[in-house]
Amino acid sequence: MPIATPEVYAEMLDKAKQNRFAYPAINVSSSQTLNAAIRGFAEAGSDGIIQVSTGGAEYLSGPTIKNMVSGAVALAAYAHEVAKNYPVNIALHTDHCPKDKLDGFVRPLLEISAERVKRGENPLFQSHMWDGSAVPLTENLEIAKELLAKTAAAKIVLEIEVGVVGGEEDGVANEINEKLYTTVEDGLATVEALGTGENGRYLTALTFGNVHGVYKPGAVKLRPEILAEIQEQVGAKLGKDRPFDLVFHGGSGSTLEEIRAAVDNGVIKMNVDTDTQYAFTRPAAAHMFTNYDGVLKVDGEVGNKKAYDPRAWGKAAEEGMAKRVGEACENLRSTGTSLNA
Repeated sequence: MPIATPEVYAEMLDKAKQNRFAYPAINVSSSQTLNAAIRGFAEAGSDGIIQVSTGGAEYLSGPTIKNMVSGAVALAAYAHEVAKNYPVNIALHTDHCPKDKLDGFVRPLLEISAERVKRGENPLFQSHMWDGSAVPLTENLEIAKELLAKTAAAKIVLEIEVGVVGGEEDGVANEINEKLYTTVEDGLATVEALGTGENGRYLTALTFGNVHGVYKPGAVKLRPEILAEIQEQVGAKLGKDRPFDLVFHGGSGSTLEEIRAAVDNGVIKMNVDTDTQYAFTRPAAAHMFTNYDGVLKVDGEVGNKKAYDPRAWGKAAEEGMAKRVGEACENLRSTGTSLNA
C-alpha cells in the first residue's frame, strides 16, 4: 500500500482507540531497519508507524554530513517507494524534537509538507513530535499551539509530551524522579491550550514513570493508573470519554501487564526502539562469530565473500528485527487489525 494518507492515518488512530489496541512506532535509522519494520508489520497483519529521531535523521544523511532534514526527507522518499509493495498501511513520524532542534528539523519538514499540500499532494510525514519536556509547561504548550496550527494546515498530526520521560535518548537526558508523573492539572492545561481536536489533531505522551533505555522486565516502575485518572477527570469536565489520544514512551523493560493496562487507558501508539535495535544487531553478531574465518581474512587467507557480503548478515538482522516488531504488535493487540484485512 502507499504510505498512509492523512485520512487513512486518522482512520488508523480512530480504530485503535475504539478497539483498545495500539500501534508499535518503530524507530529506524537505515533502509535495512526500515525494511525490517515494514516486513514485521506485514507479517503481523498490522498497520504501523515508522519514525525517525533527530539522531537517526542525521545518520541517514551521511555520518559526515549530519543534516537532519536531508536524512528525514531521504528516508521518507525511500519509504514512499518500498511501502507500495506491502499489504499494510504505514505512517511516517518524526520522533523527539527538543526546542533547540525545532528550527533545524520539524519546522523545515513542516514547510516541505505545506508546499506539497498546496500542490494537491499528501504531506511527506503524517505526524511530527515536539518534545517540550525540558521547558516549563506554559512554554511547552505555547510552542505546541503554534506548531498545531501549522500541522493542521499541512494535514499532519502533532505529538506532544506533557511530563518528563526519564533516562536518555539522542542526547536528551532526564533524571528519574517525581517529574516522571503527569498530573490531572497538566492534562487540563493541555486541553485549555490546544483544544480537543477542533484546532487540529494531536497525540499526547502523558508520563507515568516512563524511562528511556535498557532495563530488565519489572525494573521500570510504571503507574498506568495515572492515565486512567487523567482521562477520567479531564473527560468528566469535557463530557467526553477518554479525551486524550495517548502515546507510550520509554517502554523497554515494561511488563506485558503494564503495557496492556496503558492501552486500555487510551494509549494508541507505543514507541519501540531499544528492543528492536538489539533484535537487529544480535543476528548480525551471531553471523560474525559463527563465520569468523569467512568475514575476516585470517592468516593471509581471502575469507569468504558470501560470508562478508553485507546482504548475508543483513538478511539475518532484518529477519530478527521483523520478528520483534511482530512481537510488539502482539503485545499491543494490533496483530490482524489492518484496515486492509
